[in-house]
Amino acid sequence: MATDSPVPAGSAVPGASPAPVVRQLRLVVEAADHEAAVAFFRDALGLPQEAEFISEGDARVVILDAGRATLEIANPAQKRLIDEVEVGRQVAPRIRVAFEVDDTEATTARLVAAGASEIAPPTRTPWQSLNSRLDAPADLQITIFQELPGPDEGNLTHGVGPDANSR
Repeated sequence: MATDSPVPAGSAVPGASPAPVVRQLRLVVEAADHEAAVAFFRDALGLPQEAEFISEGDARVVILDAGRATLEIANPAQKRLIDEVEVGRQVAPRIRVAFEVDDTEATTARLVAAGASEIAPPTRTPWQSLNSRLDAPADLQITIFQELPGPDEGNLTHGVGPDANSR
């Protein structure tokens, strides 16, 4: 019998083999201006540097710690909804990176001063976060978000539409 409800997080699908354990999500971004991108994300945004590797031919990579990682899979309608709520129009490319911070307004101002272009100022969303949208170095569109206390603090709603917990 088919059901419309998703399998709860952490639940196994009946008859399926155990899922592999993923220990880390690592997003690899090519940046033509490597130094500017590192300065922006490490120094302006504040992501701690974990490692740096330099190889022959001027090949370089800096690994920055971005805290807990999640992967949001949104269908086109949800992507459009998020753009509409955060920006008021469709602007996001296929991939957008979101960073949770303690103070969206201060972080947005700091990142704009460090070279990001503001697409949309901090905006309160229906899912109780304060989100801003920026064009950042390395051709990344980013969301800066701060979780806000809501009327039902601790009672997250998962679903479709403006009540969904998506960035």
